[in-house]
Amino acid sequence: MKQLTVFTPTYNRAYCLGKCYESLKRQTNKNLTWLIIDDGSTDHTNELVAKWIKEEHVHIIYHWQENQGMHGAHNTAYQLIHTELNVCIDSDDYMPDDAVEKILSFWNDHGSSKVSGMIGLDAYHDGDVIGTRLPDTVGSSTLFDLYNKYGVTGDKKLVYRTELTKKYPYPIFYQEKYVGLAYKYFMLDKEYKMLLMNEVICRVEYLADGSSVNMLNQYRKNPKGFAFYRKELMKLPFASTTFKFRQAIHYVSSSLLSRNRNFLIETPHKSLTFLAIPLGFILYIYIISKTKTIMS
Repeated sequence: MKQLTVFTPTYNRAYCLGKCYESLKRQTNKNLTWLIIDDGSTDHTNELVAKWIKEEHVHIIYHWQENQGMHGAHNTAYQLIHTELNVCIDSDDYMPDDAVEKILSFWNDHGSSKVSGMIGLDAYHDGDVIGTRLPDTVGSSTLFDLYNKYGVTGDKKLVYRTELTKKYPYPIFYQEKYVGLAYKYFMLDKEYKMLLMNEVICRVEYLADGSSVNMLNQYRKNPKGFAFYRKELMKLPFASTTFKFRQAIHYVSSSLLSRNRNFLIETPHKSLTFLAIPLGFILYIYIISKTKTIMS
């Protein structure tokens, strides 16, 4: 059995998916499975992947499903993965030629059941690291502390033990397609730290149709998913009051967008949420004004 699954959620991305495929063909260590979760594509993704499977350069598993959004694709991926480790490489990204070798060598030398996985670096196509590098003086950290204690910035690449990522599935809300992926990661933070590996294992391109670029639109279209995410973050035992207050502001805004009149009853922190109502209302008005065109 392979040791690592590289999984790629994709939706109508046949035009750029080949870059990821070519990078996997070039890997110096082929101890991997490429799991493609086709989240309802209507382009020629299935024909393209069928051609790659016949080439037998990479062990590929292809799964098509009705569109559920990124978090729904992740849910399906974690159900299908059976390797020890997994990492998500988005459809517009690719891996440096030695990325799999670095991941498996580092894990086989340092990994254990005491950690949930490892954190590596994302970089732009020119090699510049996105945000900051990981702290050299720390061997392991939770993802939460990495950003909120050590001051790390920018997207990072997460490699998890598969048996853990099967926990905490993302909820699916009717007619919504987004829940923050970090929900699962922060839940795992309550139990484990992650090893830090200051090596680039993913090259990233932020395309115009990517979810990170369209976050305000996601916010407007998926208020129940956003409210759930903010509510769960308010429960984190290691989060500061300031952090929880910021989540309360977003929770109020999302609750107003979803017309949830019971948000004060449902919040895990009633006092913080009550104090956050004025700022949450302002954020609600801002989101409404910036996303008028998508709802018309």
